[in-house]
Amino acid sequence: MDGIIPLYKERGMTSFACVSRLRQILKTKKIGHSGTLDPGVAGVLPICVGNATKVVDYLMSSGKQYQGELLIGFATTTQDLDGEKIAEKTVDNEIPTNKIVAAMNNLTGEITQIPPMYSAVKVNGKKLYEYARAGETVDRPKRQVKINKFELLSSKYDKENKQQRIRFNVECSKGTYIRTLVVELARQLGYPGVMSLLTRLKSGGFTLDQTLSLDDVRDAVATQTLQQYMYPLDYALKNYPQLDLQTEQWKKVQNGGWLAPSELNTGENEIVLLFDGQVKALYHLDSKNNMYKPTKMFAVN
Repeated sequence: MDGIIPLYKERGMTSFACVSRLRQILKTKKIGHSGTLDPGVAGVLPICVGNATKVVDYLMSSGKQYQGELLIGFATTTQDLDGEKIAEKTVDNEIPTNKIVAAMNNLTGEITQIPPMYSAVKVNGKKLYEYARAGETVDRPKRQVKINKFELLSSKYDKENKQQRIRFNVECSKGTYIRTLVVELARQLGYPGVMSLLTRLKSGGFTLDQTLSLDDVRDAVATQTLQQYMYPLDYALKNYPQLDLQTEQWKKVQNGGWLAPSELNTGENEIVLLFDGQVKALYHLDSKNNMYKPTKMFAVN
């Protein structure tokens, strides 16, 4: 079985637990997911099965979209509601909308993030959350991410608890920590904050309305209809230009051979090569040699 399943990950499950359940349901070990979701986050989690595991990286490179909520008034160790409270400041007066929007605009575009200590990023071969749980702190690598859109959906001031809730929409590049983004938004507004709710609406080119739950997958397996809900490997490569190979060209590509630009008659820097209607490889133009070389082989027969 080969293909991509756009899974709906429920809140309360880890991404790894989803993969483990699917291995049992599909009776195969060759399964990988595209872009980890924290246990408290729900939404789109593309799952690659069989030969489609070769395109996990290409699914992850696509943009993502989220909707969620920032609660302003206190901070936690994990930047969400799962952690211990480490700071608190009452919001004595409602934060005006124009101030929130201005701060969001300030966080749109190319920005630098430092991954939170409670994350799966590895430093010296160890995950950051392992250091955090041991009470240790380490220098964390900065990363550049792109926030394409950061918009305000609603804002509600809680006069009784002196807190404010901000509902938001974010479209961003891979590697973005939404927890970190919204905590920084709160900081720029002059307060501690936590991400109180998050749902991933889009990932890997899939949207929420395309997803299947674990129960949906189990039922489809039982009725032998799962294949009609799975997407082919080339779905992950749909934004690349494509070219059909002739038989002699395919013989070269089968062995990872280089191809001259004149053979392909294209000016593209990267191109998906097909033979007999099936995706076989992704090639790129090496400017030093002026030859097309394999970036990734997907099939050799």
